[in-house]
Amino acid sequence: MKKFYYFSKSKLKFVEIRNFYKKFVFLILFFSVIASFFIFGTFLVFNEFINPDSEVKVLRNTNTVLKEKFEQLSSQYKNLDERITQLSSKSHDLRLQANLEPEQIDKNIFGIGGNVFEPIKNSTIGKINNRVIELENFVNQVSLKVSLEKNNYEEIEKSLKENELKYESIPAIKPCDGTLADDFGMRMHPILKIMRMHNGDDIITDIGTKVYAPGNGKVDFIGRRSGYGLTLEIDHGFGYKTQFAHLDEISVKIGQKIQRGDLIAYSGNSGELSTGPHLHYEVYYQGVAVDPINFMFDNVRIFDVVKK
Repeated sequence: MKKFYYFSKSKLKFVEIRNFYKKFVFLILFFSVIASFFIFGTFLVFNEFINPDSEVKVLRNTNTVLKEKFEQLSSQYKNLDERITQLSSKSHDLRLQANLEPEQIDKNIFGIGGNVFEPIKNSTIGKINNRVIELENFVNQVSLKVSLEKNNYEEIEKSLKENELKYESIPAIKPCDGTLADDFGMRMHPILKIMRMHNGDDIITDIGTKVYAPGNGKVDFIGRRSGYGLTLEIDHGFGYKTQFAHLDEISVKIGQKIQRGDLIAYSGNSGELSTGPHLHYEVYYQGVAVDPINFMFDNVRIFDVVKK
């Protein structure tokens, strides 16, 4: 490798320069960095003089992008609010179908100014901040609407499920085949010969005729009652109970859950006040006897719902 020397006046001779190439490369890099800083600094200074509005332009471009995004966001929330309003209108009809009272909401809590949907023009910082606050308030109101509608639909869903169970439980069929005789209400008792309340309907039928559950429920009582003979009682829930008297045989047990159309008993002529083979059928609501004929639908036949 070629060696380099320099003349030393103090030693009066040529001295070898050690690590010449490393020192040479270091000096080149050092002066290159210095030159780069000088050139970059010079460029910034000249650029500031030549193009003093460059930073302003960047800010304006950024501001334009923010305005567009702000207006897009406003438009999206406006569309969302309109869809929620449509859902509110539909939920009103659903509440009526679910036997719920129309929802009473103070519409003042949803008072929203129209400014939030207008395009942003040249505005001061203060006005822009006000628009941001308006949009934030609008978003909060939309969120409140969503929360209220969510609770509303949950209430509707719960009511519909309860109604479904209720409709399955309400006595809704004639419990056995036969001819309706004595009606519900005051009558001259055929044996006692006195005016007495007849709390149910009598269905004239042969002994051993199958008796079916008129609705879902649970067997609440099995036993003999004075004047009624062998008696069966079903608690259907929702305030409804049914009673079947003068039976010959019972095919269910106390506490047993049953469904509409299940075989529960066979008609008979039991009880000292029975005038002949028939089924005495009673319906109670909230402990008050009601006319069973109102729970026998002409378009529903026994064998349409009887369990096979």
